Amino acid sequence: MKIVSARQMQELDRATISGIGIPGAVLMENAGRGMYEKILKIFPGAPGRRVAVLCGRGNNGGDGFVIARCLHAAGGRVTAFLFAETGKVSGDARVKLEALKKIGGQVREIADEAQWRQAAPELQHAGLIIDALLGTGLSAEVQGLYSTVIEDINNLTGAAVAAVDIPSGIDATTGAVLGVAVRAHLTCTFGLPKRGLVLHPGAEYAGRLEVVDIGIPPGLVAAAGINEYLLDEAILAGALPQRKPDSHKGTYGHGLILAGSSGKTGSAAMAAQAAMRAGAGLVTLGVPASLNPVLEAKITEAMTEPLPEEVGGFLGSLSLPRITELLQGKSVIAVGPGMGDHKETAVLMSWIISAAPAPIIIDADGLNMIARNVEMLGRLKVAAVITPHPGEMARLTGLPASEVQADRIGCARKFAQQYKVIVVLKGSRTVIAAPDGSAYVNPTGNPGMASGGMGDALTGMITGLIAQGLDPLKAAQLGVYVHGLIGDAIAAERGELGILATDIIERIPAALSRFVA
Repeated sequence: MKIVSARQMQELDRATISGIGIPGAVLMENAGRGMYEKILKIFPGAPGRRVAVLCGRGNNGGDGFVIARCLHAAGGRVTAFLFAETGKVSGDARVKLEALKKIGGQVREIADEAQWRQAAPELQHAGLIIDALLGTGLSAEVQGLYSTVIEDINNLTGAAVAAVDIPSGIDATTGAVLGVAVRAHLTCTFGLPKRGLVLHPGAEYAGRLEVVDIGIPPGLVAAAGINEYLLDEAILAGALPQRKPDSHKGTYGHGLILAGSSGKTGSAAMAAQAAMRAGAGLVTLGVPASLNPVLEAKITEAMTEPLPEEVGGFLGSLSLPRITELLQGKSVIAVGPGMGDHKETAVLMSWIISAAPAPIIIDADGLNMIARNVEMLGRLKVAAVITPHPGEMARLTGLPASEVQADRIGCARKFAQQYKVIVVLKGSRTVIAAPDGSAYVNPTGNPGMASGGMGDALTGMITGLIAQGLDPLKAAQLGVYVHGLIGDAIAAERGELGILATDIIERIPAALSRFVA
């Protein structure tokens, strides 16, 4: 599903109105009626409740007037609160306001905080509050009367809150809270989901997200060059091919994982196990020789390769000759989980980037070594997937982690395009960015997955998917989505507390089966 910035949505609206000739009033009517129908479906008793529709003087308020009119016509007890004088409402919104009044709809003007203090107690009796105060054009902090109203909405108990297009106070492009924002149970967004509704913190404020078709022609959307998406099962359907009856382990590729150091054997083991569970035919795990007995005990199906190690039990330039041999015939190479961050390991990392004959996945300590000299990525001859968390992304870019988090899509996209790699920027609402400028936001996953080893499991999953022939970008998308999907299933069964990476790994095959062609 495509997602848009506030500017892109405004341009689509303008093109529909001026280019196609569909009046803005028609789009507004479609939006309001579409949300009314969603409300009836999700809150079937809405016409029988007291409903308060809080409207600003702009187009967002105009949508609210349409919803109020539809509810009133259905016999609902509806009051529209207009936070402006009627004379200051213009354009299509004014047309919808007058239509509401003409059928006997109740409209109460609120011009200042004193009038609001008199009216606010009425909200205590409402079963449903509809937020139509501020729309997607908001770019400055919410202050004054609107700030007070939003805080009062958020302090209510017992009433459902439905936001029109976007919760008031949320930046439609970044998802940032502009001072204060409405916490909605339901958001009905119009045309296409706004980027700020699928990124945090906006996603948290939006509640359940529903998309309302308002009549923007699909051809306009296709011509707009929108290349940001919310990952969903439609994008990933049939990503894995059916397995042929005469296939064998060689059919599904051979992955090489270089990982582990003293005290970090778990990272290596989980990456290997996840790669096997994701469907790789063969996996070889290259580890420091002194750790090989431990890894042989930890894993069964994957092969282990004891590699010459540096003093201290980690991989470095001493292992280069044997790794050179191991690279031959491999379908994919993963580097980094638990390797440690050492000068000698950085030399190894630089060499592998230059010599890799197959797609490469770089995670964890591998990323920290690259951060010392990011330009080494320019020596890649194959497709690469990097999987940083925000702290690692900050080291790779030289930006503060707060700036990375403030513009997750922009940061990931810029790096992907500059260095021609696929970036998997992990965290809540993981972003996958490709060298062609496209970006994907993942909606699956939950806070219960904030535990050690989750990144190692994800690296292994992507490794196993590429090994069996998936395009690296599709493998990253599918790996991230299914990783979170499993976590959500576990949380639904037993809560978010105590979810382990090994819990995720055990369920990989069943979860992936949904995406077989």
